[in-house]
Amino acid sequence: MKKLGFGLMRLPLTDPNDDGSIDMEQMKQMVDAFLERGFTYFDTAWMYCGGKSEEAACEALVSRHPRDSFTLTTKLPAYMLKTEADREKLFSTQLRRTGAGYFDYYWLHDVNAHTIQTFDKLRCWDFIREKKEAGLVRHIGFSYHDGPELLDRILTDHPEIEYVQLQLNYLDWDSAGVQSRKCYEVATRHGRPVIVMEPVKGGTLARVPEQLEKMFRDREPDMSVPSWAIRFAASQENVMVVLSGMSNMEQLLDNTGYMQDFKPLNEEELGLMRVAADIINGSITVPCTGCSYCTVNCPRHIAIPQYFSLYNADLQEAKEKGWTPQPGYYEHLTLEFGKASDCIKCGKCESMCPQHLPIRKYLEDVAAHFE
Repeated sequence: MKKLGFGLMRLPLTDPNDDGSIDMEQMKQMVDAFLERGFTYFDTAWMYCGGKSEEAACEALVSRHPRDSFTLTTKLPAYMLKTEADREKLFSTQLRRTGAGYFDYYWLHDVNAHTIQTFDKLRCWDFIREKKEAGLVRHIGFSYHDGPELLDRILTDHPEIEYVQLQLNYLDWDSAGVQSRKCYEVATRHGRPVIVMEPVKGGTLARVPEQLEKMFRDREPDMSVPSWAIRFAASQENVMVVLSGMSNMEQLLDNTGYMQDFKPLNEEELGLMRVAADIINGSITVPCTGCSYCTVNCPRHIAIPQYFSLYNADLQEAKEKGWTPQPGYYEHLTLEFGKASDCIKCGKCESMCPQHLPIRKYLEDVAAHFE
């Protein structure tokens, strides 16, 4: 299997403000090109693209290509589970939505100190193992957003787990919050191959400071900026697949181009990535990946990831520039979504955030900046 996977989370949209408005014709072209170039791994989930990703996978991939020509994964979300009966209800719906017949990989979605209570209480570990025994799932694992200590305990308690999906990128590698490297080392010590998510950190590592972009261009003029992030993740020996959420054909052709005959980064290039992380950490205010988990249950319908992105972008503008476009974009979004100041501090967003960000505090900062 080639080391690049197609993450069906940030698909091309006909309306940039509507996560569910998937541009199906463009997606079909991207799926076809991905397969034609020899890549086979597709990753979806219940909540992706406003809940439309699994059905889009059916229309663009499953219904148009032989089942043995691709690998399809999806996940069991804790926030949808109230009883043990919900496990089967969700799984059956996912099989119907995707039309896949079986899943090559099935994950417990976003395991952390909070969601593991649901997964343990409702015997979800047993559930996915039983689906594997029944032939409806070929491999089982979990996606993970927490620290190395909990990961070590889970892998010790659940030797049946075959794979771990981790957030891993050069910005989070030595982060005190995400701890990518330490989690990777735990998985490696337990002999569990790693699937990488967020290698470009929601696009953050595709738009780097000018100083860093020049360093990359000077080193390899023909390589795109995001290629450095994906190649860093793929260069880790225990990484099996690196997922990339590709939003247009240009991104797909770029990624598949340099990953077709992938060569790991050498020691000098890995050293450059450490320098890159230091440069970027000095310029990003809110380390949001744009996953939109926070918006699922927001009672005020606040466009949290979009607001954080605009806030980061505005703070990175040159001081002498004067007028910037971000306040206008913010004002336009508030016509359809709640303003940052509409936050009622309920905390539902923070309970869903894989990055464990203090979203309520950041929304106060956004409101003070734009309003």
